[in-house]
Amino acid sequence: MPIALFALTIAAYAIGTTEFVIVGLLPTVASDLHISLPLAGLIVSVYALGVTFGAPVLTALTGRIERKPLLLGLMALFIIGNAAAALSPSYELLLVARVLSAFAHGVFFSVGSTIAADLVPEDRRASAIAMMFMGLTVAIVTGVPLGTYIGQTFGWRATFWAVTALGVIAFIGIAALLPNTLSKASAARLVDQLRVLGSGRLLIVFAMTALGYGGTFVAFTFLAPILQQITGYSEGSVSLILVLYGVAIAIGNIAGGKIANRDPVKAMIGLFLAQTAVLVLFTFTAPSPVLTLVTLAALGFLSFANVPGLQLYVVQLAKQYRPGAVDVASALNIAAFNLGIAVGAWLGGLIVSSPLGLGSTPLVGAMLVAVALVLTLWSGALDRRAVLVEQPA
Repeated sequence: MPIALFALTIAAYAIGTTEFVIVGLLPTVASDLHISLPLAGLIVSVYALGVTFGAPVLTALTGRIERKPLLLGLMALFIIGNAAAALSPSYELLLVARVLSAFAHGVFFSVGSTIAADLVPEDRRASAIAMMFMGLTVAIVTGVPLGTYIGQTFGWRATFWAVTALGVIAFIGIAALLPNTLSKASAARLVDQLRVLGSGRLLIVFAMTALGYGGTFVAFTFLAPILQQITGYSEGSVSLILVLYGVAIAIGNIAGGKIANRDPVKAMIGLFLAQTAVLVLFTFTAPSPVLTLVTLAALGFLSFANVPGLQLYVVQLAKQYRPGAVDVASALNIAAFNLGIAVGAWLGGLIVSSPLGLGSTPLVGAMLVAVALVLTLWSGALDRRAVLVEQPA
């Protein structure tokens, strides 16, 4: 693999860390800025919404810019956003800073995938893209727990300074290692994106993605306060538990891809069913330190195991119903993942501030995943009906 790919991987690592590290720091940020936990949870929602709506619009608007200057501009925006977060004197300015970082996130993964593929021969493109996205997975396993530890030890602002430093390293790597002559793919126009959204079959899958992936975030957003206030773990233990959760996510992502290869719908039915059951179980195991660890390992595995199947399924349906816009459909499904995070974190905040309280967040998350399960069963039935219609009498 060309060394230029490592610059993209480092950038993906920095971006993945800044997206999810806030989960481990919510109690610290809430205490320092004198805000409630539900308000702190909106920091997660606002970032995810920035990716959801910023990525398709900005990708379309920046389509004429050369690839290397665009990536450098995105990393500069990422550095500014994280530095602004570290310096934010108020909650409102922190939200603005997070949106800036989110805009960089969305466009980076949109154009970064095509650049990674262009850096290698055609028969190694999938491996190159996987290597870039490995930075995101490694960030969940190591960056988030380490960032949580730094924030708990030196203050949450130190975490954002550390991420800013990662962004600077990635910027230097891209400037030094990426070739100046990169092919520029034709940008996806907004009208093409709207055309994909006009497909009812694809809308069902986008809803499956948002609800199935976002359901976990109702509880995961508030995992640190759950572990401290309900389970009874110390603040220092949270970062170690996040390592366990991150390893389970990485294993689940790999296993989920293998499970979904043959029949993504059948795989997702089983995974969503198991995910619903584990979230319900977490409601009852949360007070037990030992059972909580077992439940979180299962939840981490399941929360990302459905990602490859959902992405594969949307590509399969796009080839059938919107054959001229497969890449657009794939990108919009990534937006649906982030919309799920935003809705899940927002809904979790409502539950925390309601009479139901913090302990009910896993149960409400289970309800969202159960709806995704119903949609998956419906979509599978529509697939079977379409096959029967196409068969000759």
